[in-house]
Amino acid sequence: MANKALATRQKMRLRAQPAPPLKPRNPFAGFAKARVAGPHAKPEASERLAAKRALKKVKLEPEDE
Repeated sequence: MANKALATRQKMRLRAQPAPPLKPRNPFAGFAKARVAGPHAKPEASERLAAKRALKKVKLEPEDE
């Protein structure tokens, strides 16, 4: 007896409302996706840092003359 407060005529009913019309797809989005750009070039600063790190990893040996 969960519906004690509601009389038999007043029981809640769920109404199914029609879904709103879907938004049409953007026709230009497919062209942009097919034209996918490639990777960008690395900045010079990151290349310099990578070179610095590589120099620190290499063990320097004295040259024999």
